Amino acid sequence: MEYFLELGHIGLFIAAFLAATILPLSSEIVLSALLLNGLSPTTLVITATTGNVLGSLTNYALGYWASLVVVKKWLRMSEADFVRAEQKFVKYGMFALCFVWVPIIGDPLTVMAGVLRVRLMWFLILVTAGKFLRYVAISYMVLNVN
Repeated sequence: MEYFLELGHIGLFIAAFLAATILPLSSEIVLSALLLNGLSPTTLVITATTGNVLGSLTNYALGYWASLVVVKKWLRMSEADFVRAEQKFVKYGMFALCFVWVPIIGDPLTVMAGVLRVRLMWFLILVTAGKFLRYVAISYMVLNVN
């Protein structure tokens, strides 16, 4: 059983990382399954948050160093996705990064943060806060909703 638990954390980390990048994965399903199997909510939230933030950091780096043509191709993002992400930044500023966990707009926002050269410290603080709170909320709902 302990071997299964170790693989669970590694699997959650990988799922959370990939969910924040190019693949349409749901780390929430993996997190929920592990919670329901009795793993520590604290370590699972930390593992999921770490993987998901590192995935977002990958998007940030891509936006920072790659051309927009490469970014759009790699992330399969349309011009409309980029326009929406840019509009969110103009409207909400850096605090839009607290919502990078939202499907569809999250990945473009992290890429746009790199393109716009958002300070890395603020990027990490805001993205981590949003992702952490989301995983805490999911864990609470999984463990307390009957």
